[in-house]
Parts: sequence; C-alpha cells; structure tokens
Amino acid sequence: MESYKRKIDRAAGYIRKKIRCVSTDDCKTGIILGSGAGPVAERLSEGTSIKYTDIPGFPVSMIEGHKGELVVGRMGQRNVMIFNGRFHYYQGFSMEDVTINIRVARMLGVETMIITNASGGINRDFDPGDIMLITDHINCMGSNPLIGFLGHGPIFIDMSEPYDLALLKKVKDAAGTNEEIGRLTEGVYLAVHGPSYETKAEISFFEKIGADAVGMSTVPEVIVAAQEGIRVIGISVISNMACGITKGKLRHSEVLENMTKAGSRLGALIELTVNKVL
Repeated sequence: MESYKRKIDRAAGYIRKKIRCVSTDDCKTGIILGSGAGPVAERLSEGTSIKYTDIPGFPVSMIEGHKGELVVGRMGQRNVMIFNGRFHYYQGFSMEDVTINIRVARMLGVETMIITNASGGINRDFDPGDIMLITDHINCMGSNPLIGFLGHGPIFIDMSEPYDLALLKKVKDAAGTNEEIGRLTEGVYLAVHGPSYETKAEISFFEKIGADAVGMSTVPEVIVAAQEGIRVIGISVISNMACGITKGKLRHSEVLENMTKAGSRLGALIELTVNKVL
C-alpha cells in the first residue's frame, strides 16, 4: 500500500506541474469551501481547475453541494488556492484522507487557510444565513487526525488558539459596516462525525457545554493545520437552526438553499479577507 507521505508528495507534485503560480511559490493562501459554498470560486479570475479525480492520491468527494475540484487563480490582487469541496469522516475516509488537502497545501507553500463550513445554529441569537467567525472548537468526532502519526512530526501540539484570533479581529475590523457582508457573529464550533443529524437531547447537551454551532467537518483540518504551522481563519455559515432550537425537521436541501442565499456575502467576506487582511 502506498505510504501516506508518498501520496502527499505525488499529489503536490502533480499540482505543481499543472499550475504555474504554485510552481513559482506565489500562492500563500488556501481556502476550503464547505457545503453549497462553491459559487465563491466564481470570484476568481485567471483560474485553473483540476478535478480531484485527476490528482494522484486524492479521495473523491461525492456529497451534494461539494464540486470536488481544486481551483487556483487570482482573487482581487492575490493568488489563492481553493479546495472546492472537502472530504468528510462520515464518508468512510480515514482521518489521513480527510486532511490530505491541508498537508498538500502546506507542501505547496500555503501559510494561511480560510476554512469554511455550513453549520446548525445552537446559539439562540443566531438566524439561518448568519456568518459566524469561529473563535474555538469542541471535538466530539470521537477521533483525531494525529492518532498514529508517530514519526511524522509532533503530535502533542498546543491547541490554545487553533483559530488565529489576531487575524479574526482584523477581519472584523475590515468588514466593519460593509453592507454586502452584513452581520458577523462569533462563536464556538462543535464537530460531530455524522452523517445523521443530531437529536434534541444532543443539541441540549452541546448548548450546555458552550457550543454555538454544530457541524460535521473542519476540526480535523484545523488540527492538522496547527501541526503544520498554518494560520487558520474559520468561517461558519449558519445554514439552519439545530434540532430542538426551532420546530421542524432538518433537510440537507435546506442547508444547501440557505448556503446559496449566503453565498454572495460569504464571497465578499473572503475576498475582503484575502486582499485587506492577509
């Protein structure tokens, strides 16, 4: 079986050959787009895309709302590397596969990651469509991507500030009263492995332990980013209110619908961050 390091090397080598600005180390910012956030990639000019299926060693994401491609191009005045679609633990992938995008991005020279997701709102002051800047997280996935990673870097890494709070402050200051972006909130993101949505009892527990939003991704990527020395800005779009916070059943189609509605605001926030903060 091909070693994990070999998979990372092959994937990075293939991307470097295909995309010029990557080969010249002129792409320092990476972006991961969550469910329904694909239209953000349309803000790129001079973009070059590579399907995940063409990248050696990459898993294939087949979840609705995840396009499954790497796009590199200019967003305003900066080159960015966009992972349009991510890999989820609930798809049956190993934690190594779930986080291979982070390790490949670091090998290609990325120093800062903007990691987005769709989440269920637990904080009762939130509304669907709100954008939450992630200040911290709670890992309830039952696993960690550094398990078994002995000999491949430090595993007892500090997680006191997994999301760069200085960068988050700059993002808030830059956004100010920007009408296109609208209201920004802050909060703690809690990750479960899914794929079933949470029960009312679970949401009640999560609320009690300090979670403001819940989702099924992001935390493994952030842990690996911390190990790799990558700064992280976490952005969560409240795509629906969590079970029991409001009445009604949860549907994935509702998540995608609300993400689409928030897409232009999310895109404006990311473009502002890339050009005014980083």
